Formats: sequence, structure tokens, C-alpha cells
Amino acid sequence: MSRDPIRVYLLDDHEIVRRGIRELLEADGDIVVVGESGSALEAARRIPALRPDVAILDGRLPDGSGVDVCREVRSVDPGIKGLILTSYDDDEALFAAIMAGASGYLLKQVRGNDFVAGVRRVASGQSLLDPALTAQVLERIRNGPREDEDLHGLTPQERRILQLVGEGLPIARSRAGCSCRRRR
Repeated sequence: MSRDPIRVYLLDDHEIVRRGIRELLEADGDIVVVGESGSALEAARRIPALRPDVAILDGRLPDGSGVDVCREVRSVDPGIKGLILTSYDDDEALFAAIMAGASGYLLKQVRGNDFVAGVRRVASGQSLLDPALTAQVLERIRNGPREDEDLHGLTPQERRILQLVGEGLPIARSRAGCSCRRRR
């Protein structure tokens, strides 16, 4: 019995990067790229209309950020999963991505096979953080914000959600808000 392919949208301001990602994703035949763009404005308009399973979003763009696009898209359709793909090891952007509802955050130096597996993982409803960033996330959650960080506005429940996301647990949305569910 064959499954429907995973539908993906690509946002990166470099055409050559989009081409490489498309080729990598479509090589096995179970992932199809349904759209792409090089600007945040265009992506925010097109993604909800195309309804991909996963939107792969460049962290920094000339006209915005993938985090902003993720937040906007998920406010329209929370079923679309956002995966931030960036060159920058920036924990502020990582936390912004998590708070914007991104399901994953990867650095562009990720190996090709790991990237494809990550897209499949996000499409299946799991959370994904680059292994190099997971330790930073957990340290920040466990030890609280440093003097120069601004997490003091988070509620205890929001801190708990961040901790569970850092551990790779999926986030489920309900009418009562977000909750993280442990798999049994």
C-alpha cells in the first residue's frame, strides 16, 4: 500500500540552494516540492494556498525571516509544519522559531540524509532540533535566562513546553492551547 507523498514548500533567497534541496528531497520519490520562492512576502502568501505538509524556511531573508513566515502561516493554518533551515547558530532565533510554532530548526551544515530524515520526522508530527543546538536549548531552559536574555515574560507552562520541545516531544494544539504529549 503506497502512502501519499510528503508535500513540501521551499523558501530560500538563493535559487541554487532551492534547486539543491529540491533534488535532495525528491530523490527517493516519497517527497514532492509543491512550491518555492525567494522572498518572505511571496512565501507567506503562497504557502497557505498550497497547503504543504512542511514548509522549509530560510532563517534570514532580505525581506524578513523564516520565523516570521512560520508565525504568519501557522496563524492561518496550524496544520502546516514549519522547519527553519539556517546558516546561523543563533539561540535567539531558535527560541523565536519555537515560539512561532516551528516544528524544527536545523543548521544548513546538516548532512543530506539527516536533512531528508528530519523533513520526514517533522512531517510525521515530531519536533526536530539540530543536535548542536539541543544542548543550548536545554541549558537555557534548565538554568533560566542569562542577564542579557529576555525570557522573564514566559509563564511556567511556556517554559515547560520549551523544555519538552527541546527533548524532541511533539506539540499538539487544542482549544485550550498547546500541550506537549509524551509518547507511550
